[in-house]
Amino acid sequence: MPLPEPVAILGGTFDPVHYGHLRFADDVRRALHLAEVRLVPAADPPHRRGTAVTANHRAAMLELAVAEFPGLVVDDRELRRPGKSYTVPTLEELRREFPGRPLWLLLGADAFRELPTWHRWEELFDLAHVIVVERPGMNLAANLPAALLTHWRSRLVSDPAVLRLQHAGAIFTQAIVPHAVSATAIRKALARGPSSAQELEGLLPPAVLAYIARNQLYRPPTDAP
Repeated sequence: MPLPEPVAILGGTFDPVHYGHLRFADDVRRALHLAEVRLVPAADPPHRRGTAVTANHRAAMLELAVAEFPGLVVDDRELRRPGKSYTVPTLEELRREFPGRPLWLLLGADAFRELPTWHRWEELFDLAHVIVVERPGMNLAANLPAALLTHWRSRLVSDPAVLRLQHAGAIFTQAIVPHAVSATAIRKALARGPSSAQELEGLLPPAVLAYIARNQLYRPPTDAP
């Protein structure tokens, strides 16, 4: 028998959140018939030297952004937890909170390849299924590190129904049309000031752009209040 509805999460800095993030999560949600996907902003990302704006601003922008996507919700547990925002403790918290439900960790292909560099990475498979989101026609296995390839070969499943019959442990790939939006490019455009507004149209929700303008975020230090 299928288990209760999975808990699916997508982590990130969301610095700032943009339509690439939002459509990534929503496309996977629709493809795999999920009730919701939780967006989990990192407070202190272990693979980055900080963020451009504070956690409170990033969370506020996320809350504004998900209003356009009814199946997406914000989960701020990493913002409330001290220390580095490692994924394994987040999954452990969710497992305690939802003991009977499968956990699904959504990862882009590039993030999946980097898993062996993550904190306690092999424990992820004890806690969650890993959903690798890739471009159509991609040969992901050709570029995996040896340690990860072993898991790939033993855990890969082709039937998404398996993900609803077990609590954790499988790898599943879901192809979606990529949304080529770069947070780095957005931050650079925002740093150029109001003159860049036109080139940002369609890349971020209007409510997020308005919040950024209102709070003068991503401006050079000499321009910031």
